Amino acid sequence: MNKKNEVFEGVNFSHQDMNDSHFEQCKFYNCNFNHTDLSDSHFVDCSFIEQGAVSGCDFDYANLQDASFKDCQLAMVNFIGANCFGAEFRNCDLKGANFLKTRFANQISRQVYFCSVYMTGCNLSYANFERQCIEKCDLFENKWTGANLYGASFKGSDLSRGEFSSDAWGQFNLSECDLSHAELYGLDPRKVDLSGVKICMWQQEQLLEPLGVIVGPD
Repeated sequence: MNKKNEVFEGVNFSHQDMNDSHFEQCKFYNCNFNHTDLSDSHFVDCSFIEQGAVSGCDFDYANLQDASFKDCQLAMVNFIGANCFGAEFRNCDLKGANFLKTRFANQISRQVYFCSVYMTGCNLSYANFERQCIEKCDLFENKWTGANLYGASFKGSDLSRGEFSSDAWGQFNLSECDLSHAELYGLDPRKVDLSGVKICMWQQEQLLEPLGVIVGPD
């Protein structure tokens, strides 16, 4: 399916095979993509919520493996239980999106797995990532203000140039992450495991401030 500049309102796409579809500048209002196969599909400059609405489209348990969303309006969209392994979200508005039980990992065995998702330049304010495992992935230049990161693991991921709420630190595993150029206010190194974390020289002042250490010029 290839569509451009079309409006879909109240359409039920659930349980359909729509893999490798291409949509550009389309609008989806109150549409249902539950259990839909959208693997390898591409969405460019599309909107999935009507202006003024309090909820977006549903992608619950959809197959979004290797799907691509670029410059899309995805605020308040539900991705509950969706397969997002290998998916990409570039410069999207995902404010308030729900990623509860969304799958970003390929489970090889009970203890062996690897994650794959590209989520960059996105507004993730108030999005729900509770207990998500998104390790060793590109997650840079995102706005995480007010996001629910409780119990999540971003171990080894690139979180550079990210914007976090001061109370977010300690909610999630950030060991081995790249935090270069991210605002670190509220991050207390006495309470958070910073093993292998990468920062820039100028960020030392923010990191040491909770310890009462004053960093002066060289």
